[in-house]
Amino acid sequence: MHATARIRATATGRVTILPVLRGDGPFELRRLRSRGGEARVCVIGAMSAPLGGDRLCIAAAADDDATLHITTAAATLALRGSTPDHATYDVRLTAGEGARLHWLPKPLISARGSNLRQSCTVDLAPTARLVLREEQILGRAGEPPGHLITRLTVRRGGHPLLDHQTAYGPRAPGWDGPAILSDHRAVGQLLIVDPDFEKTPPKPRLLGDDTADGQGVLVPLTGPAALVTALAPDALRLRHILDTAQPLART
Repeated sequence: MHATARIRATATGRVTILPVLRGDGPFELRRLRSRGGEARVCVIGAMSAPLGGDRLCIAAAADDDATLHITTAAATLALRGSTPDHATYDVRLTAGEGARLHWLPKPLISARGSNLRQSCTVDLAPTARLVLREEQILGRAGEPPGHLITRLTVRRGGHPLLDHQTAYGPRAPGWDGPAILSDHRAVGQLLIVDPDFEKTPPKPRLLGDDTADGQGVLVPLTGPAALVTALAPDALRLRHILDTAQPLART
């Protein structure tokens, strides 16, 4: 399956409208009730995807001064398909001058036998703001994960801000060793890009007191941005760490 969903948000005075909202394949797009003038979109999975061999893409743009919030109705489940070929799931985000873009999907679950390459590419204008959360759950309850490669690339004003790639599963040596995830099977990151950080960057922080319950670290990035990286034994505790970190990044 080849499918691309497109979203575009445009500012008109005090509110943001959605002149482009086009779903495709497994992506059904729903407008949500706006809050404070922002446009809000929920991505609903209309069929099982991604499967082996699928080529999926979501492209979203917030024009100058627009505010766009995107979430998903449920977790994305990567499954084994009828072909051994890997699946791709690409997210392409763009934010113009003065725009605010929130990309806050539910977790991605890598099921046994799946083979997925996921990428998220973000292009920001110098005055744009971004809140981006990614969560990966490695295997369903009681099963090992499939093969998962994820890459996050962020550019601000045309210059690199972050380029991070990870690999998990049976084809990634050492991914479950003590130096990487050990027994944890939930991993995620939260990226906040805010021009205000140029004057007051966030302070580095260690999040979580008990390694068995998961831990995270908040670090400032040259950009200006703050990155939280966390791991935990399950999705619930991972989300707790990331939710706790978001207000800390702004203090």
